[in-house]
Amino acid sequence: MPETLTNTEVVTLTINGQEVSARTDETIMEVAEEQGIRIPALCHISGLSDVGACRLCVVEIQGSPRLQPACVTRVSEGMTVTTHNDRLKAHRRTIVEMLFAERNHVCSVCVSNGHCDLQNLAVECGMQEVTLPYLAPSLQVDASHKRFVMDPNRCVMCTRCVRVCDEIEGAHTWDIMGRGVDSRVITDLGKPWGESDTCTSCGKCVQVCPTGALFEKGVSVAEMTKRRQFLPYLKTMREVQK
Repeated sequence: MPETLTNTEVVTLTINGQEVSARTDETIMEVAEEQGIRIPALCHISGLSDVGACRLCVVEIQGSPRLQPACVTRVSEGMTVTTHNDRLKAHRRTIVEMLFAERNHVCSVCVSNGHCDLQNLAVECGMQEVTLPYLAPSLQVDASHKRFVMDPNRCVMCTRCVRVCDEIEGAHTWDIMGRGVDSRVITDLGKPWGESDTCTSCGKCVQVCPTGALFEKGVSVAEMTKRRQFLPYLKTMREVQK
């Protein structure tokens, strides 16, 4: 029997004054990327599901009083979207500043200086300094794994590692514990990484980490080659095999 076609329609919407066509199963982020429009984001990465965690990709939608996350908002007929203006720039700058203040992110003394997505976003959003008080909790570094290290002091809770381990590798070694500022990324319900029963040591979590919270022993962040373009390919191949 022939495969059942998905129930999608082609709609017309406007992004930054430009009229574009898209399918109803696409998000604003996906359509913007197709049109070459960059929307800042930290938790979003092509090839993984979107969770709308960082809220950096929020956009204005005409008729909606609230800003909406572009990565999880589906397009609709007649939608009018604004991705960049002074209001959105100020909102994103505040979020980046809060991320810097929540953990220990001091670029001048960080080994990830010059190779960090959070730092790049700070530059893009025009954040010159951190005006909020630093929380800077002292969190224990987990170096128990034979190849990799987890430094929660640099973690921004983007959950990329959780999703790539679950959706691409199928191991689900990583997960989230706690709520709010007390949230932590953990392995196997709190076990040290080196004692994990599920970790395959594939390194995909290290590849997608945006800040260097996950890194390889004996390799500087500057020397680490991020091969994130492999994710859409792996996801497509997994779906074909199913």
